[in-house]
Amino acid sequence: MGVRISLGALLVFCVVGPLQAQGPLFTDAFPPEEFSDRRAEVLDKIGDAVAVMQGATEFPGYIKFRQNAQFFYLTGVEVPRAILLLDGRTGGSTLYLPARNERAEGSEGPILVPGDDATRLTGIDAVVDRELVGADLERVIGEGRVLYTPFRAEALHAATPGYSNSHATASAEDPWDGRLSREAAFITRIREVAPSVEIMDLDPILDGMRLIKSPREIELIRQASRISGEAMIEGIRSAAVGMYEYELEAVGDYVFKRHNSQGYGYFSLIATGDNASYPHYHASQSRLEDGDMVLWDWAPDYKYYTSDVTRMFPANGKFDADQHEMYDIYLRLYQALMTSTVPYETPAAIRAVALAKMEAIFEDFEFANPKIRDAAVSFIDRYRRPSRSLGHMVGMEVHDVRAPYEVMQPGMVFTIEPALRIPEDKVYIRLEDAILITETGYENLSGFVPAEIEELERLMSEEGWAERLWKRRQSTTSDDSSL
Repeated sequence: MGVRISLGALLVFCVVGPLQAQGPLFTDAFPPEEFSDRRAEVLDKIGDAVAVMQGATEFPGYIKFRQNAQFFYLTGVEVPRAILLLDGRTGGSTLYLPARNERAEGSEGPILVPGDDATRLTGIDAVVDRELVGADLERVIGEGRVLYTPFRAEALHAATPGYSNSHATASAEDPWDGRLSREAAFITRIREVAPSVEIMDLDPILDGMRLIKSPREIELIRQASRISGEAMIEGIRSAAVGMYEYELEAVGDYVFKRHNSQGYGYFSLIATGDNASYPHYHASQSRLEDGDMVLWDWAPDYKYYTSDVTRMFPANGKFDADQHEMYDIYLRLYQALMTSTVPYETPAAIRAVALAKMEAIFEDFEFANPKIRDAAVSFIDRYRRPSRSLGHMVGMEVHDVRAPYEVMQPGMVFTIEPALRIPEDKVYIRLEDAILITETGYENLSGFVPAEIEELERLMSEEGWAERLWKRRQSTTSDDSSL
């Protein structure tokens, strides 16, 4: 009985707060059977053990609820403070939800609650009151079985595994903070009440599953890439000398929302001039000047999936001689890497093929600026290093989870994003595309976004709707100042 009391206390730090309705009671991102198949795979991998994981809490403010990535991946449930228990011995799954709060529902709308309707909608074997989780945990811990739970701090909104972990570590080590992540706190409580239980990390199992995307996941990433590209195309079309970075950012905000994105996969990296030399610059406060190159790197959070696409273009709509030369050699080297991507090969083998192509491109290219030539040499030399990666995975997070693998496999989605730099001049060129590995090669999910110089200049010669609004505002401001 002492364990039961302590386990009840364990859950005090997850006291139910205000409910936050998410529209439909259950996600339309995937059908229930997709989540059921994922849970079945986890059950198969944990054997006789049990797995328990917490969903995200509500936010302390008027912010739409968003589930954490790992919990959504297994359940699709968008209810604050939900808990999932997977029993490897019985093969069953139990979802624990807060009881119905009629006052909150009267204010915010219906939300998924325990009962048969929730079981039918989610495909989870049992959906019961959250107050029962303490007794169930006591039972499985008392049986001496291994307990799996996520160790990594949860990923919320535009988080990534790396950022989640670094934030959790910084908070725990800060002498004026000291907070543990919810995952670390949960594990600590379990160990306090059951010191002998063996606790294993669930994240590597889920990360390995998430490495290869299902057809439905690929469609969501394709749609996120499409939305990202449409925003970028309109941004390039509307860009003009005199605009501010934040005015281009507003274009992306609108396009993302128009396509029902629930937010963004990462903050907008829209940078002009020297700002573009900082890969993650996101202040968005500078004015586009004549002669600037502008970087646009941004993608939405669409039904819990994102993309990662980057383009660069001249603020005035025309590449000058140096910009033309540097962008041209970069694009050819970038395409050499992309076209070397094939399935069932190691990254090292792909890199070797790309390196040979790059060397041939370099030999045939006519350089006028020695600094650009040196930058190209440095770019190619980086691909001689065994540690040089092809890029990063993309999925539910923009820098998606990593898991060990030997060869590129169909269903992997990653980006290539090498940069060509002249550091002393703060000159920086970078493109990025979302690449899907297929059975026969690859598909560039963002390949419809213009990348060739002629395409970009043609696009910038068109007048975008945001540019028309900007010009109208500029005219109005000028008229007002003369009064």
